[in-house]
Amino acid sequence: MAQDTERSLGDALLQRAHWAIEQALGIPGAEPPPHPAFAERGACFVTLTRAGELRGCIGSIQQRRALGEDVADNAVGAALRDTRFPPLTADEWPSVDLEVSLLSRPEFLEFSSEDDVLTALRPGVDGVIFFEGCRRSTFLPQVWAQLPAPRDFLGRLKEKAGLPAQHWSPNVMIATYQVEKFGDRVHAP
Repeated sequence: MAQDTERSLGDALLQRAHWAIEQALGIPGAEPPPHPAFAERGACFVTLTRAGELRGCIGSIQQRRALGEDVADNAVGAALRDTRFPPLTADEWPSVDLEVSLLSRPEFLEFSSEDDVLTALRPGVDGVIFFEGCRRSTFLPQVWAQLPAPRDFLGRLKEKAGLPAQHWSPNVMIATYQVEKFGDRVHAP
């Protein structure tokens, strides 16, 4: 029974993300029915890929707003506001795959050294948030597929925050989270 509820939440998240992108692109369609979880606070990332390559990824780390609003806004953000890519076009949309990652609440790690962090990280399981001062970056657990070694993973996370891969200081903070991911390939290749 719990699996059916999770599946229906996944379907609802995907439908809402699709609808939000289509509305932003001027593609008409009826708003999908809400899911009860949409009224609760939640955090998610929406990832778009095209031909297996990243095409946009925007998300929220903290549960600051209703999940229904979060998934819709992040979907539009991934499609139109990810500064690494030009805005998605309606012509391009049919060839794009979509994934929604529902995040757990981040938990800060306790550590005394970078080696402690590297030992505590669980490849393929943990999403990681790197903090130092006003610099912050995150990688979803899915990024472990490209960076399976914890030292490489953490180094790239530091670079994403604008620091050298070898950087370390006593001001570093690390938090981890897990995701439930839901993806689809409803579009034509």
